[in-house]
Amino acid sequence: MARFQDELPSQQGWIHELAQGELHPDAEKLLQLGKSFDPQQLVEESSIDFLTDLRELLTDFCRIFNAYSESGSRFPEIKLYGIAQSAADFMLFRNQIKLIFMNSAHGVIQMSFSQHSRGGVTVDGLDQHSGSYSNPTPILPSLGPTQELIAQVGAFREIYWSYHGEKVSPEQVARFYFAEFIKFSRDLKRSKTGNQVLLDQIKALLQEKGLDL
Repeated sequence: MARFQDELPSQQGWIHELAQGELHPDAEKLLQLGKSFDPQQLVEESSIDFLTDLRELLTDFCRIFNAYSESGSRFPEIKLYGIAQSAADFMLFRNQIKLIFMNSAHGVIQMSFSQHSRGGVTVDGLDQHSGSYSNPTPILPSLGPTQELIAQVGAFREIYWSYHGEKVSPEQVARFYFAEFIKFSRDLKRSKTGNQVLLDQIKALLQEKGLDL
């Protein structure tokens, strides 16, 4: 019973639909006329749901992470943008580095890192003339130019997403790519200003952990 109570309301929606069918059987029969199992539609809906879950998780991660930056005074904050003319695509942006999440094809969610060009016509990834995001320059060859999540239809018509053949959840994807984005978008100029800066950073980190150098 406790396990059932721990489920999110959105995960119990199908039960509510069954109950509504019991309460209004005639109406349910009418509405179900001509309706059949459409895996393509299920995949499309799942693509939007997965991206929406990712965006909600990453929005929360950004809020917590940015709180430590003290309005950008300690380190640059991460910004999250929706991508225009798309159902749920979005991107993270910091220090001219972008991480884009995109429903690139039917049943495919693509993640790609890119470095924003600084030619004077763009601001925070936004093209001032067209109002859209400029074409990125691929980076991070260790991960490849793009990585993809692939939708699969299960035995009982459930949709799940896989990465290199392994089933993954929005939480797993969000945590991994958020951590990778932080590392790759770190301000490299600060880490190259001398050994004293590095020593000060080590001391500050140890003090926060209650340790001494």
